[in-house]
Amino acid sequence: MSSTSLASGIVNVTDACRACDHCVSVCPTGAISGRLGQQHKIDHKKCINCGQCLINCPFEAIGDASMVDQVKKGLKDPSKVVVVQEAPAVRVALGEEFGLPTGTNVKGKMFASLRRLGFKQVYDTEFTADLTIMEEGTELIHRVYKAVGVAGNEQSGPLPQFTSCCPAWIKYAENNYPAILPYLSSAKSPQQMFGAVAKTYAAQKLNVRPADMVVVSVMPCTAKKFECDRPEFTASGFQDVDYVITTRELAGMIKDAGIDFVNLSDEEADRLIGSSTGAATIFGVTGGVMEAALRTAYEILSGQKLNKVEFEAVRGFKSVRDATVTIPVKDLGITLPVNVCIVTGTKNVIPVVEDVLSGKSAYHFIEVMNCPGGCVNGGGQPIRRDA
Repeated sequence: MSSTSLASGIVNVTDACRACDHCVSVCPTGAISGRLGQQHKIDHKKCINCGQCLINCPFEAIGDASMVDQVKKGLKDPSKVVVVQEAPAVRVALGEEFGLPTGTNVKGKMFASLRRLGFKQVYDTEFTADLTIMEEGTELIHRVYKAVGVAGNEQSGPLPQFTSCCPAWIKYAENNYPAILPYLSSAKSPQQMFGAVAKTYAAQKLNVRPADMVVVSVMPCTAKKFECDRPEFTASGFQDVDYVITTRELAGMIKDAGIDFVNLSDEEADRLIGSSTGAATIFGVTGGVMEAALRTAYEILSGQKLNKVEFEAVRGFKSVRDATVTIPVKDLGITLPVNVCIVTGTKNVIPVVEDVLSGKSAYHFIEVMNCPGGCVNGGGQPIRRDA
């Protein structure tokens, strides 16, 4: 099936559509229209590019725009330094495309295969997932301090704070609830933080002009293709992330190159912007961003090291779940109960948002992930027809 061009939308229905209406049932925004028995169409103004219709279409009749040709062109251009990042959810799904058991962690083989494809530097998005954690956690603290009247925090945003790393959720909020935007964290997603760091700090350290650097992302998410093209993401004066390919597309590139993926020896990511913590690893699962940010907020507010790093109360797979985490605030001499909410599936965020806008919400921090279970089930992941 041929991919569509970016100009005509990220996700599109093809002529193979049999008008079964299944895509309509899984679309979180009502962006897909068409009568039963007639080819369906996607309204790209309503579409949040999540790709859930694509991975759930029983007839493989929905495709996503491809940047693979541009990536291959960049890899062949001797004047360009092409670097790559990979999200945490990719490493536990890529192996499926090569016959390995579901959930196998193949990050070492993934790094090795990317070098064989010709990428000059192979980095790990977990590095900037850690940056996102620190930014969102610190921002939450300032918002809490504003709410309790601590001087110097007057310019901080209101509570509750919503996470901002899911581009499908961000587009949904922009399209449907613009009044909620001040409640969204100002932190970029890990993908976009990586692009900014790569074309500034890394480019300087590698002695490469930002104009000559090509930043490629491997993501479990089709919405990341839309995100990288947003005009505000140009920290170096150039587009922060140039191209995004999905887990499926990376597997296709590896196969096209004749790389024996399963028998590759494991390799490590390049260290310049590749080091990370375990907190970054859990980003790809619903509740992971919340748990990681709470760890940061807890240690900063309490001045104490956590004896146990897990916040198990925020884990699970219910579409909406909540918890209260009690945090001692050293500077204020008080203990603060922080009420958190985790939402998986954009359809389920509507009552949560409406409670916030009506002033009824008791939450301080809300994580929203569009895809069921988080990024591990993103629109760019392997599609299992035999499951």
